[in-house]
Amino acid sequence: MKIRKKIKDSQILWHILLCLVVAILLFPIVFAVMNSFKNNTEAINNVMHLLPKEPTLENYIHVFEKLPFVRITLNTFIIAVVVTLLKTITSLFAAYAFVYFDFKGKGILYFLMLSTMFIPFTVTMIPNYLLVSKLGLSDSIIGVMLPQFADVLGIFMLRQSMRGISKSLIEVARLDNIGNVKIMTDIVLPLVRPALISTGIIFFINSWNEYVWPVLILKSKENYTLSLALQMYISSEGGTNFSVAMAVSVMTMLIPLVLYIIFQRYIINTFAMSGIKG
Repeated sequence: MKIRKKIKDSQILWHILLCLVVAILLFPIVFAVMNSFKNNTEAINNVMHLLPKEPTLENYIHVFEKLPFVRITLNTFIIAVVVTLLKTITSLFAAYAFVYFDFKGKGILYFLMLSTMFIPFTVTMIPNYLLVSKLGLSDSIIGVMLPQFADVLGIFMLRQSMRGISKSLIEVARLDNIGNVKIMTDIVLPLVRPALISTGIIFFINSWNEYVWPVLILKSKENYTLSLALQMYISSEGGTNFSVAMAVSVMTMLIPLVLYIIFQRYIINTFAMSGIKG
């Protein structure tokens, strides 16, 4: 009985700890949402009082009146969708080649490719910027998208998922003279679909939240993404219009947050499965 009581007490403590961690992680989101419905005076004077005394939509209306918000949101969406699609396609083909093709130096090539995950963005930032400038793609969403069409993380995650597929299925298909494209679309793709979806969602969220690279390339307000619009608005207002900044923050995080909530099961399962085989 004492052992059971100790186990029960430890479980209660763990639940309390987890609830505390969840509350800490959710607080910034709740903070931004609640303050976006306050007027600026109340938001500054009662910043830690979460519930607004007189809820208002003026902050959101102000954003749509002062910024080309629909155009900025569309820019962000186009960049995120195109980058996600191309990253997912290149990751899928590369992962398939590393798993099902045998060629000289495959292990070394994969190791070298994987090692690029540890290269800081600041190292590749200047060469990418010079390349985009030489191509005449500065201040365009194409210039933002171009260096992001491949991703080592996606190749790694999809490769790990493909390694769980029995190679006998692939060998039988090849004996029947079925091409690699047909094998990938009809056999491999349905089996790695959960990993493909979760990888795509991760790519989308990362691209949606990207700030450093777009701020180097984009100069015109009509080409801005949401992250740049938020920073531009805070800077132009001198950081004083706090409640409007919170409204922009809420609208910026809304779409990726909803996508993650919908597809969280796939994302968690993919990260869990990625550690099964090295």
